[in-house]
Amino acid sequence: MVDWKQLAAQMEGWTVLVVDDEPDSLDVASTLLEMVGVSVLIASNGKLGLELARAHRPRFIISDLSMPEMSGWEMLKHLKADVATQDIPVIALTAHAMRGDRERAVAAGFHNYLTKPLRPETFINDLLKLLVDIPQMAGMLGL
Repeated sequence: MVDWKQLAAQMEGWTVLVVDDEPDSLDVASTLLEMVGVSVLIASNGKLGLELARAHRPRFIISDLSMPEMSGWEMLKHLKADVATQDIPVIALTAHAMRGDRERAVAAGFHNYLTKPLRPETFINDLLKLLVDIPQMAGMLGL
């Protein structure tokens, strides 16, 4: 049995980037991540997210797919094309949870995806379940 509280405690001190144009999603994700000791960077579009990723090299990125100026899809493309950021895991955040969306996101280079609306009571556990499936993250979490 996985001890999710212990895993969350191991994230203390990490820097994570959350990219979303919806203030409510940014607020929920950043507040809950900060509660487990994560330093959170936020961006309201992919262009700003890309700049922050290049400047701060976060442990991972959670990104909305549909945003103004630059979508999460486009941001991911730029991240993967840059040697300095290509290894940063990116988790898609989307309200579009249709059949095949996960496969399409993973095929594009996202490591997995979370669906909106984010639920405060399950967000950290849902996120940790995705992170343990990313080999480099599982290693950082001691798994």
